[in-house]
Formats: sequence, structure tokens, C-alpha cells
Amino acid sequence: MKRMDRLFRAGLYRSRRGVILGVCRGIAEAFDFSVFWTRAVAVFALLISGFWPVTGLYFLAALLMKPEPVIPIETEAHQEFYDSYVHSPQGAVDRLKRRYQRLDRRIRRMEDTVTAREFDWDRRFNVDA
Repeated sequence: MKRMDRLFRAGLYRSRRGVILGVCRGIAEAFDFSVFWTRAVAVFALLISGFWPVTGLYFLAALLMKPEPVIPIETEAHQEFYDSYVHSPQGAVDRLKRRYQRLDRRIRRMEDTVTAREFDWDRRFNVDA
């Protein structure tokens, strides 16, 4: 039960360390199987069913599975950002630009306040001696 909770929470990802697109390693890591046996089952299915059905399913799985995150996902916000990036990289970049612009505006306002002449006079007159 704990394994299924982790799978639904973290998702099924293609491994970045896989041999061919990382599908078998991703499945093995998600279900805590041996990578060797997962690949052996895939090759066995390839030999039994023929080349095209299993190859087609393999590449379909590679298209549907998201790539494994480079940095492990620790919070819900990280998961949300990663999902938005995988589905729409431009949308994620736009979100980061808006966030940067908001921070930039705040810093400029603080800088304007601190460097204003009135700030210096207020500081001189309100000295608690």
C-alpha cells in the first residue's frame, strides 16, 4: 500500500539513467522491481509477440511518461511547478518571469525609499539617543 501511495504521489517517470529512453528503469524504480528482470520481461515480450507491438507500446510509454526530475521533488509546490513545466515549458517560464518582475518591483520600491532624501532626514531626526 505504501508503494502505491508513493507511485500516485510522485508519478511514474522515465529514468534519466536508462538505456533506451529509460522506460524499463522508470517502471522498475516506481514498482521497486529489479531493473534486470524488468528488461528481461520486456525482451521476452518482444520475442514472443513480435517486434512491432511491443516496440510500439514501448515508445508510446516513452511519450506518455514524464522524464524523471533532475532535482528530487520534496514539496507540493515543487511537484506543481514540475508538472506545469513538463506540460508547458513556456507557461513555466512565464510564471518565473512574472515572479521575478514582482520581486524586482519590490526591491526597486525599497531602494527608492532608502535612497530618498526624506529617508535620510527622518533617520537623523528620529534618532533615539
